[in-house]
Amino acid sequence: MAKVIPGRYAAHMEGDFVVFIIGMRVNRLWAVHKWLPVFQAMGPMLRELYTNRKLGFRGTEFMLGWRSVHLLQYWDSYEQLESYARGGQHLSAWRKFNRKVGTDGSVGIYHETYKIRSGDYECIYGNMPLFGLGKVGQHVPAVGHMETSRRRMGGNNEPVVPTPPNPQ
Repeated sequence: MAKVIPGRYAAHMEGDFVVFIIGMRVNRLWAVHKWLPVFQAMGPMLRELYTNRKLGFRGTEFMLGWRSVHLLQYWDSYEQLESYARGGQHLSAWRKFNRKVGTDGSVGIYHETYKIRSGDYECIYGNMPLFGLGKVGQHVPAVGHMETSRRRMGGNNEPVVPTPPNPQ
């Protein structure tokens, strides 16, 4: 079990980066012969990424849902992510998926890609093990300019307080 780090922390990332969310959903529970190979294809891809850091992969978080598996990944650049997608273990897994599952509806797959510019993000971790950006970037105390969401996003100390509607 990961060691919990008491207190409030934020993350700092040098430069731009990419957040990539990829996952699968089991649509037909009894079609194990369809979804199990899709699930099993994730391991070789992650091993390849973790052993070849020059590919631009920074790290991942693995999450399970009732019928789904999701990976939250961090990459140095979109170009490196795209390059990986067009070769290596991923290309082989993608071809197998299209051949064995295709559009038959038994297994769903998805991904979302977000290009993040330097300074255009914020996060907070309270009493958490290293996680997400805090694990792939610098895990820093949430004090001073890192203390509030507004400050982490580069704003001043003054919160924007909505004006209540006039009851007249």
